[in-house]
Amino acid sequence: MLAPVDKEFIVPKIICVGRNYVKHIQEMKAEATTRPLIFLKPSVAIVHPPGPIQLPNYSQDIHHEVEVVLLIGDTAKNIAERDALSVLAGVGVGIDLTARDVQAQAKKGGSPWTAAKAFDDSAPISHFLSTLHFGRLDRMELWLEVNGEIRQRGNTKDMIYGFPEIISYISTVMTLEEGDLIFTGTPDGVAPVHSGDLIRIGLDNQIEAEFIVE
Repeated sequence: MLAPVDKEFIVPKIICVGRNYVKHIQEMKAEATTRPLIFLKPSVAIVHPPGPIQLPNYSQDIHHEVEVVLLIGDTAKNIAERDALSVLAGVGVGIDLTARDVQAQAKKGGSPWTAAKAFDDSAPISHFLSTLHFGRLDRMELWLEVNGEIRQRGNTKDMIYGFPEIISYISTVMTLEEGDLIFTGTPDGVAPVHSGDLIRIGLDNQIEAEFIVE
């Protein structure tokens, strides 16, 4: 029987990819990019099941974005796409919580998204499994429900940039280290969350996790 990734790891950094599903780009009325759009979250953004998730008091419009999360298992710099999966230690699912009202203001002013994306508890994550648990990494289904209602459902086959391309590109910008997490983009269906909500996420009938919003 295959077991979860049980090695304890410190998370040096969380790298997130935006605009990686066409339908999400369309629902956000955004434009596709010619290379992966990346931004960072701090390690204090991490929340493990069952939470609680504490929402920031400076936003009135926090949205959920379910994403496949990659756990990096080795140092990588300028790694080729053909070798990129060799540094992948595990796969999980997480939520990129986003202060949409704050992000909208940042976009208008051409400012960074830090306050909209990098607040405490903005990166709830599941446990991680070895890639051996999954048939094809480019055919995994991910989903999110709030209070029993399915809000998001997507498949990694619809990603613009696949895992090898994402890992390779990020490694040209910054050195990937053991324990780094990569959020790989969200499908369409993003929507607000509120205090008292119960959020459940899942990946490919292999992983499920739930979180309470405080």
